[in-house]
Amino acid sequence: MRILGIIAKTFSGKVSTAIATAHFWGSTTGKTVTTYPWSDSTGFGTKYADPATPPTDDGYSITFNSSGTAIAVGHSLSPYISVYPWSAGFGTKYANPATVPTGISFDVAFNPAGTAIAVAHTTTPFISTYPWSAGFGTKYADPATLPVGTGISVSFNPAGTAIAVGHITTPFISAYPWSAGFGTKYANPATLIPSQAQGISFNPAGTAIAIAHGINTFIAAYPWSNGFGTKYANPATLPTSQTNGIAFNPAGTAIATAQSGTPFINAHAWSNGFGTKYANPATLPTSFGQDVAFNSSGTAIALAHNNSPYLSVYTWSDSSGFGTKYANPATLPDAYRGQDVAFN
Repeated sequence: MRILGIIAKTFSGKVSTAIATAHFWGSTTGKTVTTYPWSDSTGFGTKYADPATPPTDDGYSITFNSSGTAIAVGHSLSPYISVYPWSAGFGTKYANPATVPTGISFDVAFNPAGTAIAVAHTTTPFISTYPWSAGFGTKYADPATLPVGTGISVSFNPAGTAIAVGHITTPFISAYPWSAGFGTKYANPATLIPSQAQGISFNPAGTAIAIAHGINTFIAAYPWSNGFGTKYANPATLPTSQTNGIAFNPAGTAIATAQSGTPFINAHAWSNGFGTKYANPATLPTSFGQDVAFNSSGTAIALAHNNSPYLSVYTWSDSSGFGTKYANPATLPDAYRGQDVAFN
């Protein structure tokens, strides 16, 4: 069971120059994060040096801030979150927050302005948030109405005015206004998802919220406008097994999911609802898809997955969908499971 999510990424004209993956160790001396230069024309570059102070134990989630100047890793042992300056490689690890999350950090997200960082984790309060300015500030007060059970995914909307948390107990997703702290929880969606929210993504316009989950339809989406609207119709061709991660492309014209069973990755057209499913990639990933991400220009799509090479990237075009798979990196992640993936 995958228990992390992916944040929505919006297109601001920047070009992704790095790709990062969080993963479980492949050996007793293994690392929990692996990063590479990225070029659309050549794919993976030579692996960057590992951080001097690596995260402690297995990595569950990874993300860059919107300016690409910091990289955060959620992991399974205290302090549960590690953040580093980023500039074509890791800088010296930032000091831990004064009040660390209370358990395994299954997902981590910066707000779009880069002024706050949120961590979904085990153990009450299940979500911890902090001011961010080249380091952690004093933890924000917990929401008055806590998520119900272990937090497994978290995402800010593109305006930074709302935060959604996926959790393991019904209603499975909780959303709150956000303004340097939590507001009063929004009403639950009228049609609940049937199982825990494995991943959450707002579309780039902030007018829809999509959720990856583990039962029946495996995917759900709602209009969003200061709260959940009426659930969109399910896609005509559903994912075929539990979905573990979800992401809109930067143009908001496609939505992709990582899933447990073959073909391990899916993509549908999106226009105020689900469109036709794109054909599967010609070269399928090797195993269980854990998370999915588009690069900032929407011209590549990456999947973190179980089994070597743990990370598969394809060219992407709205007109044709999945293109040719990029060659694997020369130095593969030291992993036995790829858990999360992010472009800067």
